[in-house]
Formats: sequence, structure tokens, C-alpha cells
Amino acid sequence: MLFKSIMVVLGAKASKGNYNGVPFDKTTIFYKADLQEGENFVGEVGESIVWGLSDNFQKIKGLEFPLVADVTLEQVSNGSGSRMILKELNPQKQQVKSSP
Repeated sequence: MLFKSIMVVLGAKASKGNYNGVPFDKTTIFYKADLQEGENFVGEVGESIVWGLSDNFQKIKGLEFPLVADVTLEQVSNGSGSRMILKELNPQKQQVKSSP
């Protein structure tokens, strides 16, 4: 099932390599999320979600952070649990970092 949403992206990290003979290749997005309501919760936190391969990092590397992005998420399940996958990320405003 696909969902469209808006996400405040705090940062990103590309990872590619080999660990104990197992290859890995991904981009991790760190985004702002609200804490659940309750007596012992207040404010916001940073959460993470994988966004495809490490090549996706190059698409946003030069942008100013935090940034607001339109995203497409997919909810998938293995039959005993579900998780969200970030399918598309499109920054709403393409602000490039200024050079020092």
C-alpha cells in the first residue's frame, strides 16, 4: 500500500561496502517525528528510514538541511509484522548549500 506524505529531513547517510562477506548498499534518511501523546512524552525526535541504494544520497547531498520533502512510502508486511519503505523523496524547495 502506497502513501504520500510530507517529511522534514534532518540529514542523510550513504553506506556501501561489505561486512563479513555480506554486501550492503543503502541511503538512510533521518527525519523529524512527533513523540506519541502521553504523560511521559513531549516534543519531537529524529527517526530513520532506508531510502534505496547509496546512489540516492547524491540526489540530496548538496541541499540545505533540514529540508521539507514530498515522499511516497510503502507499507509492507512479512505476515507477522509490517514496516514502511521510503520509495520516493522530492525536496519541495531545492536550496543548494552556500560555499564557505
